[in-house]
Amino acid sequence: MECTYEQFKREIYKITGLNLDYYKEKQMKRRIDSWISSKGLEGYPAFLKVAKTDNVLLDEFMDYITINVSEFFRNPEQWVFLEKNVLPDLLEKKGKIKVWSAACSTGDEPYSLAMLLLKYVPKDRFSIVATDIDKVAVETARTGVYSKKSVANVPKEFMGYFTETERGRFQISDDIKKTVTFKLHNLFSDDYPKHVDLLVCRNVLIYFTEEVKEDIYKRFYSSMTHGSVLFMGNTEQMMRYKEIGFDRMASFYYQKK
Repeated sequence: MECTYEQFKREIYKITGLNLDYYKEKQMKRRIDSWISSKGLEGYPAFLKVAKTDNVLLDEFMDYITINVSEFFRNPEQWVFLEKNVLPDLLEKKGKIKVWSAACSTGDEPYSLAMLLLKYVPKDRFSIVATDIDKVAVETARTGVYSKKSVANVPKEFMGYFTETERGRFQISDDIKKTVTFKLHNLFSDDYPKHVDLLVCRNVLIYFTEEVKEDIYKRFYSSMTHGSVLFMGNTEQMMRYKEIGFDRMASFYYQKK
């Protein structure tokens, strides 16, 4: 049976709720074709047939195409700006800050935020909700066990929050885990959290079309409080931030007017 990429996208949407129309087509199609071939499957029809009954394979597929690349304190210089120029103002002006880590992958980012916040305020001064579309990534985040590479950029002052296991992995402490609430979330279709003071979404939107990115930026804006801050990745920039209603604080940082 023949199956075009357009038909494949429709079937994947029915099975998973993930709309591949929102992603840059050439890049995503190339990734999918390569992955299906690596599994020894003959094209889209063979994969779709298996995916409808094999949840393990389907979870693996979702984990692959949602591109989970993460590590603690990724791009350290950007975290220095957050610590020195963003958090002091937010903490001074707000009694309690609400943080949303969108497309959080395996949890490295929201846990980094928790450690940094605990350096300055007790845990009752902030809340962190972390979301991702990938069920496997969210479960990994809840478990909180990471590779040596993932923790390579963790400042020495925070390494006390980790316990090295016999297999050379690093288990994050329950004290940190309890500060973050993880949820499954689809940026394309689910409701966004409200009254967000710090919104972190890094190195994810580059995979989406320009139209989809602008829509997400507008939805981010609506979910944020006055004076709140959006922290983006070093591979991204918001071209029409003024029209949406943001001021640019620095590279990768935008503040809601």
